[in-house]
Amino acid sequence: MADTKKENIERECSHCGTTSELTPVITYVHQGDEKHVCVHCLPMLIHG
Repeated sequence: MADTKKENIERECSHCGTTSELTPVITYVHQGDEKHVCVHCLPMLIHG
């Protein structure tokens, strides 16, 4: 069986700048652009 290693790509929140090393970061697409938001900024994105 082949040994598969998952590459760790660090994502940065487009709102506050925190990284996926510190806080979970979610990727989303808005108007064709891929963006990232951390779980702390997500309510701001949802509720405006």
